[in-house]
Parts: sequence; structure tokens; C-alpha cells
Amino acid sequence: MTAPAASRSAAARGESLRFSLYYGHRVDQEGTTPMNTVNTSNRARIALAALVLILGAYWAGERFGPRQPINVEALPLGGSRSPAAIAQRDAALTDDESINVRIYRQASPAVANILTKATEYDFFMDPVPVEGAGSGFVIDARGYILTNFHVVQEAQSIDVVLGDQSRFPAKFVGADRRNDVALLKIDPKGKHLAALPLGDSGTLQVGQKVLAIGNPFGFQSTLTTGVVSALGRTVQTSQTTFIDEAIQTDAAINRGNSGGPLINSHGEVIGINSAIYTPSGTTAGIGFAIPINTAKNIANDLMTDGHVHQAFLGVVTVPVGGWLGEALDLPVKEGLLVESATKGGPAAAAGIQGGNRVAEAGMRRIAIGGDVIVAIDSQKVASQLDVNLLLNHKRPGDNVTVTLFRGGKKMDVAVKLGERTDN
Repeated sequence: MTAPAASRSAAARGESLRFSLYYGHRVDQEGTTPMNTVNTSNRARIALAALVLILGAYWAGERFGPRQPINVEALPLGGSRSPAAIAQRDAALTDDESINVRIYRQASPAVANILTKATEYDFFMDPVPVEGAGSGFVIDARGYILTNFHVVQEAQSIDVVLGDQSRFPAKFVGADRRNDVALLKIDPKGKHLAALPLGDSGTLQVGQKVLAIGNPFGFQSTLTTGVVSALGRTVQTSQTTFIDEAIQTDAAINRGNSGGPLINSHGEVIGINSAIYTPSGTTAGIGFAIPINTAKNIANDLMTDGHVHQAFLGVVTVPVGGWLGEALDLPVKEGLLVESATKGGPAAAAGIQGGNRVAEAGMRRIAIGGDVIVAIDSQKVASQLDVNLLLNHKRPGDNVTVTLFRGGKKMDVAVKLGERTDN
């Protein structure tokens, strides 16, 4: 993954959204985290234009107990479906409507309804079957399907239902958990599979028309439209998962849309719908998609090698901003204190040092005395998210310069990145 010119620390970006997430909807989880959980320090960050919002949100997937039928009365479709009648109706469409209709006809056969089954255990350790639903889309006629990792996480079986209602068992090929992208494979058994063309998310502009197709609330092949509302967001969805350079859209995205395509007006996929901000559990006009350029690199790795090639630095750190830096009498106000360097890892091989004694800091014990990292390749780092964002644009074997303080002395250390093995 080549680092774009815009790659920089989360603080330098000025926009970083941290989500307190629910995994879709479960019958025993009916609320969302209140919106008013932004703490005082975050308000200070907002004032400084380094935005960290603690939001109530969830993956736009769906997870539930034994499936109940949806009782929706179907109204009869009006008009003939003959080619002549369809052409006549098409002629009455506006230009914008024509784009919507054309893209839906082309894309919907390749959009998948992904159904999962898993087993959880109740308080008495009795097994409870759990079913889940999400979306995905075919990217290769051989049967490869992209979706979100959280849609298929912990699934014991996965079925894929395509737009024509054909159903296939799916194999989990692999995933990049950190970027929430997973690749599935079905055996088409001689059936011709329509595959969606992948566009270039790097050329997007705010205001461009986008279309989302997915299976919200189990309603298969649902189309919603909107625009690109913002670009370059960093949406942290858990301690270890984030959407880098997220595409924000006002196209309606709801539970069950996770993993579905976000499509431009040329019919090309430019993102994977992944998460929404919501105070109520339904769409609030703020959805986020993973850029397709990120997903393409991940898919290529998985199709070629069966795993994702992620860069690895090999340090365990703790942020030193605020009171901790003062309490430890560190030479900087922001940075990452290295508690340990992974034995045999890239950082340790380059001479980066971890702590040599333990101190009490609040409610936890911290290994102190190690190096304090303040930048990587001249980009400031103040959190593990900052490091992950930088590494997201690197490949194993790349060389980086780590700027750190050791005993009050500033120095640069050259590190050859390794490969993460736990992705």
C-alpha cells in the first residue's frame, strides 16, 4: 500500500472519530451509547481542531437470535415487464433517474446477501444458535466476494445469496481484521457470475453522487443514493479496528448494509459500506465506507497468498500526553513510551529499548525507562492509532525512520519493518 501525500498523524489530520460500537442488532442489546459521552479533554481537542468524538454507533451489520419471518404485505407491481414497456418507461426518466436505474440493473445481480450461523453460550453455558446477516459483492467471476470482517467474524457457517436468489455455501479465505475487510469464495459450479468493476477511491471529490446497494434489515437488493459528504475521516471502530481515509456519505445505510458496495455514477465500486453514526439505531445520514483502494490491496494479497501482508514495528507503547508525561518527568508532552520491544522484532533489532523498571501510574503498572517515540518518518505520533495509520500505508520490508528520546537525548533510528503474523 503506497502512502498517499495526505498520510499523516490523526492529530495532524484534524478529524478523528472514535466509535463506541455495537455489532449490529441483537435481541438482548437494544440501546446505543448516549451521544453525550464526549469528555472534557475531548472538548479541549475540539477547540484545538484535533477532533475526537466518542459516539454511540455500530457496525451496519445485523446479528440476532433465531430468525423470525418479516411480515410485509407485497403490493402488485404495475405495468408490463416486456422490453417495449420497459423502454417506454425508461424514456420518461430524468437523467439522474436513468443513472440510478442503469447502475442498479447492472450492479444488483453481483450484490450478495451474506447469512452466517454461529453458537454462543448463555449464563448457564447452554448453546444458543445465533444468526447474522450482512452484505457483500462479487469482485471476480471465479467466485471471490468482498465483505466486512465483522459480518463473518466467528461464523461457523456462511451462505451467500446472490441477486437472482441463487444460494451458495461460502469459504472464508482470509481477512484484514484491522481494516475490517474479509474475502469469501464460493464455487459457482459453472454459473456465470457478474462481478462489479472496482474504481479508484483516490480520485473522489466531495459532492460526487454515490449509490449503496445492500440488504438492510434483511430486505435484499435495496438501493439508496446520496453524495460523498466528506473524505479523509479516520473512524476508530474499536481498540484495534479503524477505517483509514474513510468515505463519509449521506446515502441511507442501516443494519444489514455492512459489506455492501458504495458505487459511483460510472457503476464502479469506490467503497465498502461499514459503519454509521446513529443516536437512535437507524440511519442518521452519516455513513462511513472503507476506500476500495484499501480493499483492493487486501483482496490481492488474500487471493495471491491467502493472507494479508501487514507491516509490523514490534513495540508495546503507552501514550505519554498530559499528566503521565509530567509524572514520569519525560522530555516531551506527547509521544509513545515504549514499554517493551518484541524480542526478535524490527524495533528490537534496530536497538529501540523498552522499559527496565515498573512504576504505578493511576490504576495500572507501567514499564518505564524505555525510549519515547515522537515521530515516524517525520510524522508525529501520539497514540497507537497514529502508528497504525502510518503502518497501514507501508509494506513489510519498507524502511522507516523512528524519531525518539532516550535519556533526554533526541535521536533517529532506522527500522526495517517486518510482517505482522496475527492479522
